[in-house]
Amino acid sequence: MDYNPNLKPWIRPRPEDAAGKGSVERPDAVVNLVWQTRAAPPSEYENRLADALVECFGAGVEQLEALVARLNEMGVQAPDGTKWTAATFEREMARLGG
Repeated sequence: MDYNPNLKPWIRPRPEDAAGKGSVERPDAVVNLVWQTRAAPPSEYENRLADALVECFGAGVEQLEALVARLNEMGVQAPDGTKWTAATFEREMARLGG
């Protein structure tokens, strides 16, 4: 299994700080799945983007503008099929990480 089918979206915008308030904080109450934070398997788009980012970071490309330019050079498109901009990349990272 490559995602956690029991993962529930956070009700609050921030995780609970107090231990024992949820099943993740109680190791004896949950099965330790490899991908604890995934609600679904990654899509083909997410896998392509992740592979491209690994390649970019491996080549030492870490600054936002250079990263966006490199993704565009590689032909990796934004979710709407257009070229990346710094703003669209930041929005997409917030969406994927949020």
